[in-house]
Amino acid sequence: MNNDAGLKQFVAKPARVPPHNDQSLVRRIHSRCFNTPGNSVLTIAVIILAWYIIRSALDWAVFDAMWNADTRRECLNISPNGACWAGVISWFNGLIYGRYPADQQWRVDLGFILAVMWLFPLMSKKIAYRNFILVSWIGLYPFFGAYLFLGGEFGAEVGIIHALFTSLAAGFFILLYANWLLAALNQPDLCERVRPLVAWLFPRGIQVICLLVVWGALSLPVALILSQMALEPVAIERWGGLFLTLIIATFAITMSIPIGVVLALGRQSKLPVIHWMSLLTIELVRAVPLITVLFMAVTLLPIFLPSDMELDKLSQVLFAVCIFSGAYMAENIRGGLQAIPRGQYEAAQSLGLGYSMTMLLIVLPQALRLMIPNIMTSFISILKDTTLVSIIGLFDIMLMARNIANDKDWIGLHTEPIAMISILFFIICYSMSQYSLNLEKRLKADRS
Repeated sequence: MNNDAGLKQFVAKPARVPPHNDQSLVRRIHSRCFNTPGNSVLTIAVIILAWYIIRSALDWAVFDAMWNADTRRECLNISPNGACWAGVISWFNGLIYGRYPADQQWRVDLGFILAVMWLFPLMSKKIAYRNFILVSWIGLYPFFGAYLFLGGEFGAEVGIIHALFTSLAAGFFILLYANWLLAALNQPDLCERVRPLVAWLFPRGIQVICLLVVWGALSLPVALILSQMALEPVAIERWGGLFLTLIIATFAITMSIPIGVVLALGRQSKLPVIHWMSLLTIELVRAVPLITVLFMAVTLLPIFLPSDMELDKLSQVLFAVCIFSGAYMAENIRGGLQAIPRGQYEAAQSLGLGYSMTMLLIVLPQALRLMIPNIMTSFISILKDTTLVSIIGLFDIMLMARNIANDKDWIGLHTEPIAMISILFFIICYSMSQYSLNLEKRLKADRS
């Protein structure tokens, strides 16, 4: 008897060609927006509403707007239904620089240009010491920027330590661009050029010593030049506008990462004291709004300082904003740490790496890479939260915008300055968001 007689032989069906999507744009719109009577009515209503809003906004902001006037009354007499951008234009310098002296505002421009140029070589793959460049920007540029913004004379208003680090920062900037230019020309950098001399004097640690020798050789003439010139002192109380907003936001963003890493690792620590101190810091700070932290820093922080020590209001605000942003950043980083598989820790232990090297080389880079969207979201929130410092009397861009309405020539001008600030913040935040997306794509491409 044949046992296979009742079995059916499996015959695979021939593969079918996927259907070709030959719908035009009009057909796709019809199938998605006008496929039912309800969707058709809703689509038409949305189009009419959008057209009304866009046209009204353009009429107010562009077509009926006043761009040249001496007072708000003149704007209202000529175009009562349009925006009065003339007031914003007349106060534009104050919105950007605050009360910084007009003849010294070139120092603010130079400081921000140098800050961007310092990081610009990171875009080149030929430049060496990429991590060292970022660390130097965090550790050295603030001294050089403070010298530019505050001014003073070396040895008098500018202390010896501040003058030393300012000279080192300027020397490193020159070294950075000299090496970048040589790399673009396919020439050996300055460190390679002095390597034979350094190797003869110091047979060990040649690479580091070469860097230090060239760095010191460039910093010394810079220090001599700066010691012979003095910038006009500008008090911190005169800082303001977008300039002050960017300083607070940049400082808080820069410090939030290391503070967040320390708090996140401390919260995961097995030592009870470190664990509970980190946990209490994170939860207490996150349990109150930023404005409360700012008021506590301004009113309570001076009480715990020595009687002969005084902090300006900007330093107190920077302390509060850094702690606040670091607490939120700690939770983002902790989420990234929890997403790392246990096998990564075991692989690091099999290589003989200790706890610090495991975190520094294996775990933290992966955790930060995973949390790039969350980290950038926190950065954008920090930037927008800086507008709260106007409540405690710092003349940031928000307080400068409010002062426009108090000017005798522009009394009652509220909407246009706020609209201008909204546009500026949108441009900055959108640029940060796009950079985050590009960074994610580049890191994914590097991994693949």
